[in-house]
Amino acid sequence: MDPTDHGQGATQAVAESAGQPERGAEPPFVLIEPLRRTTPLIFASPHSGRRYPAELLADSRVSLISLRRSEDAYVDELFAGAAAHGACVLTASVARAYVDLNRDPSELDPEMFDERPPHSPHLSSARVQAGLGAIPRISGDGQNIYRRKLSLDEAERRIATVHRPYHAVLQSLLAENKTAFGCAVLIDCHSMPNNSRGAHAPDVVLGDRFGASCHPSVTALAEATLRRSGYRVARNTPFAGGHTTQTYGRPISGVHALQIEINRGLYVDERTLERTNGYMRVRADMARLAEALSAAALHESLV
Repeated sequence: MDPTDHGQGATQAVAESAGQPERGAEPPFVLIEPLRRTTPLIFASPHSGRRYPAELLADSRVSLISLRRSEDAYVDELFAGAAAHGACVLTASVARAYVDLNRDPSELDPEMFDERPPHSPHLSSARVQAGLGAIPRISGDGQNIYRRKLSLDEAERRIATVHRPYHAVLQSLLAENKTAFGCAVLIDCHSMPNNSRGAHAPDVVLGDRFGASCHPSVTALAEATLRRSGYRVARNTPFAGGHTTQTYGRPISGVHALQIEINRGLYVDERTLERTNGYMRVRADMARLAEALSAAALHESLV
């Protein structure tokens, strides 16, 4: 594969492309570009944003720590090392509690708004019913977030300023990589709570929508690499992949999407959200995963 040159070092890009906020506004994502793109891989983290807009805090009836329990805490940091192996790393900067980037934008909970959202089959999705639609109704610890009903204009503004720009840049990266390498591979990075962890519970869950969103060679290599690092790995249970993998994963078209969920208990104190002694190990292991996937892609043996 011919690598694509993208500048003079890994940078945090503040892109001003179509769909971006107005000039001067803080972008809703961070894009880390490698020195050169040498792999079709993109690592994305839609739930690790730690910026809480003032309007959310003003309307919230719960504490900041309650809101933060919705985060995939520090997942952006765990996978940042992928840029050293020629991959792009895209992460949300705005909190999931404000708008969820791993949801269809029409997944709006009618109970939250002062008028009914436009008709969509997504209005009755299981995620909406659980209070976890595109604009979440509940926090990570199950509390109702808002003091009042929101307007649909508020929901549209969040989607227009955060959701659409993130997905616009993700779509662009996938298209660029497919053109440059003949395929694109998206690793959608998440963390999962530790509350269901038992003696044989997985440390990592890989979701490829039961083979529908990703070539089996990608999932198999990810699983083998993680197992060699000592992790218990499951596939598709209890997480088979969400909006991102469903939307972008089209193996027949050369675009592959694999979701990875890491048990937060491995690297963070879920009560305080402070990093624990396991953080450095998990971060190093995720860098090794990125290296293994990138090396396979470089030698055209990944898909």
